Formats: sequence, structure tokens, C-alpha cells
Amino acid sequence: MDTKIIKNRELKLWEALIPVFALIGMLAYNVLFAYNGPDDNALGGSNQFILLMGGAVAAIMGYFTKVPFHKMLDEVANNIKSTAGAILILLMVGALAGTWMVSGIIPSMIYYGLQILSPAVFLPATLIICSVISIATGSSWTTSATVGIALIGIGGALGFDLGMVAGAVVSGAYFGDKLSPMSDTTNLAPAMAGTDLFTHIKYMTLTTIPTYIITLLLFIILGLSVDVTGEANTDDLLNSISASFNVTPWLFLVPVIVIGLIVKKTEPLVALLVGTLLAGIFAIVFQPEVVNGITGTDSMTFKSAYKGVMQAITTEVVVPTENKTLIDLFTSGGMAKMLPTIWLIICAMVFGGIMDAIGALSRISESLLKLAHSTFGLFASTVGSCLALNITASDQYLAIVVPGKMFAKAYKDKGLAPENLSRTLEDTGTVTSVLVPWNTCGAYQAGTLGVSTLDYLPYAFFNILSPFMTLIFAAFNIKIRQLTNTIKE
Repeated sequence: MDTKIIKNRELKLWEALIPVFALIGMLAYNVLFAYNGPDDNALGGSNQFILLMGGAVAAIMGYFTKVPFHKMLDEVANNIKSTAGAILILLMVGALAGTWMVSGIIPSMIYYGLQILSPAVFLPATLIICSVISIATGSSWTTSATVGIALIGIGGALGFDLGMVAGAVVSGAYFGDKLSPMSDTTNLAPAMAGTDLFTHIKYMTLTTIPTYIITLLLFIILGLSVDVTGEANTDDLLNSISASFNVTPWLFLVPVIVIGLIVKKTEPLVALLVGTLLAGIFAIVFQPEVVNGITGTDSMTFKSAYKGVMQAITTEVVVPTENKTLIDLFTSGGMAKMLPTIWLIICAMVFGGIMDAIGALSRISESLLKLAHSTFGLFASTVGSCLALNITASDQYLAIVVPGKMFAKAYKDKGLAPENLSRTLEDTGTVTSVLVPWNTCGAYQAGTLGVSTLDYLPYAFFNILSPFMTLIFAAFNIKIRQLTNTIKE
């Protein structure tokens, strides 16, 4: 993504900040007061419109500083064009998720993952299982709503503190959400910073893996300090999965092939397309009953197979199950599920494009660079901005979008590769959202798991440690990649 930002010497710093404060204020009202009900969804369109309103405020500032309107529209068009690759990947991620569910790949991962559960190592096992499922699904919300609920029930029966169990669920869920190429935030962060998906994921492992290891060790220690008083029983969950899908290890050929393509540095769109097509074929071969159920036919024909797979790729598909815990897992949104995130990206590019055109981002970046005299200062400013937006705007997407666009120029001027910014956005914006009770993520996890945010917060080790890890790397100049593709160590 081009991060060139236009200068406007007529624009003062306080004028450049007016659209930013207006945006934050409108978002805070929208999420905290207008859309704060249990069934409300601010991401369903209202937040996107607020971004357009923020762009309108920026356009007014541009009018008073003599910036032509056509120039603002040109910058908006350039910004949207720069996100074309990310939008296509998001659509393909939705297609992949749909076919991986219908083919039984994701259900099989859960089926075999639950069988390794042992009461003696329940907490670390919970962390690992949720991590695997979240990487497979790309969704922390789906992970919590499926195996997370089951693990909370098992943990309660074993005598574990539910805050500990929920902390392990949340830590694992956000580890996968952060690293999975199917996660919307994992696609959103590099799109905002100006790098590509797999460069972002690879670079992010430098801070994520040490944080995860520390988290795992902490849960092992916690697990050893708790007396086990019962037995884990996942028979109902396993039986429900095997009743709905043909569970077989052969299904893992698809993710193995996709991982192999990624390792071979195949273009992301190609790897995701191959994974989608193979999963579609596997759905027809291994799950004919599921495919027939989607189209409402009794026998498999080429037409019904084609329509079933296409529906899984493009729109919502629900595989029937009597187990209420698995309803969310057996529901896939396909490409359509990614449209709100794409909508958010486009509206964010409108706001960012107008801010570019009027010279506001240049003015803000110059001021930030004066305040952040060191690399650490710039990283710390980014972390602080993400935290502030998670608390005030109450939405993890906005905690990625707004700082991502604002700080891109500052990182470039410091000679830092854009993956430094994308990693910091994920290390803070994505994972800390669940620690704020009134944030959409914190409210969802508390409601889904039946454990209050403040109860699981002390045990959400991965989420707490991630921002500190990224600051430690910056403070000691560890693996900070430069624009020249050299690495400072």
C-alpha cells in the first residue's frame, strides 16, 4: 500500500486533529450508547457510516484550507485501489472457511483435538485446543462459542476456577485469531500498514511465539496447583460431530497442501483458491449427505453437488445438529461473511484518503515523529493509540484501522518496514480488545462463556503479555526490520 502523504502547510496541527477527535467521539457514542444492546451490531453498518462522517469533517477542513474536492476524491480512489489485493484475499478466506466447514475439515480438527484432552493437563490442553481451532477457523468468537463453551463446562465439573478456564480459552482463541490467514484482523492489519498477509504473519511470530510459550508455562503451573476432582466427558460433543460429518484423517490432506503452498511462497490468492477448490471436491467425496442437505436433494447429481459447494463458498450454510453447542461451528458465512469487514476497509480508506489529501496525516505524522525521538517511542505511541481506541471506540477493527492509517507515514519516515506497524497493531489492537468489558469483544466473550471480563482478565495471559512483548522487542531493538530489508539485531 502506498503510504505517501500530501503536505499542506496551511493546515495547523489542531485543525488536522479535529477530524480525528470527531471520529473518535462519534464512534464512542455509537458503540457505547447507541448500539450497546445485546443484539446490536455496530459493525453492521453504523461504524462504517461514522467513518464516512469523519471523512466529511476532514473534507470541511480541506475546504477551509483550499484543497480542491476532486483532489480529495482522487486520493480516496487511490487508497481504495491499494486495498484491492486485501479485499480479494478476504473474499477468498470466506470461501475457504465455507468449504472447510462443509467438507468436514474444521469439524474433524475439533473431533481429534478434543480426544487429546486429559484432566491432568486440562488448562494447558484447553489453551492448545482453542489455539488449534482458532487457527483453523480464523475466528476467536467461533472458537469460544463452540469448544470454549464445552471446555468451560468440563472445567467447572473438574473443580477449576472458571476465570482460569475462560482465560485459557480466550488466550488460545486470540492466538489463533491473530495468526490465522483466515482471520479478518490478520488480513486487516497488513492492509492498513501496507504489507502483505504472509509477510505479516511470519514477522508476527517473532513476538507471538515467545508470548505463547510464556502463556503455556503459566497455565501448566496453574494446572499443577489445582486439584482435579472429576472426569472430563466429551462423548456428547464427539458423537454429535461424528453424527453430522464423516470424520477421517484424509481430510487433513487439504490443510497440509495449503500449508505446503504457503511455505513454498505461493501467492496467497493462489494458495487460498487451491484450498477452496480441494475442500469443495473433498466435500463431495466425503460429505455427500451434507452437500445434499444444503441443496435439499435426496441423491447426488452434478448440479446438486455444484450448487451445494457454491453455496458454501458464497453465502451462509448451516449443517443441522441437535447439539446446541455446535450450532455456531456448523454455520459458515462464506464470502458474504467477509462483506462487513470489506465495507469497513472501504470506508476507512475514504476517511484516510481525505485525511491524506488535506495534508492532515502529514501534519500529524510530523508531530508524532517530533514526540517519538526513538524507535521505541514510535512503537509505544502506536501501542497507546490502539489501547485508547479499544477503550473509547470499543471495537478491535477500529483499533487497527485508525492507528494503522495514522502511523503508516511515521514508520516509513523512520525507515521502518510496514510489517513493524502491522505486527504492533495485532499485538495490541487485536488481542487487548477482549480485556475491555464494554468493548464488543469483551462483551461477547463474557456473554458467550458466562464468565465476566474482570474474572477472566487476570488469566488472559496471552492478551496481557502481547503488547509488552512488542515493546520489549522495540526497546532492545530485537528483529526490527528496516525498509532496506536489512534486520537490526
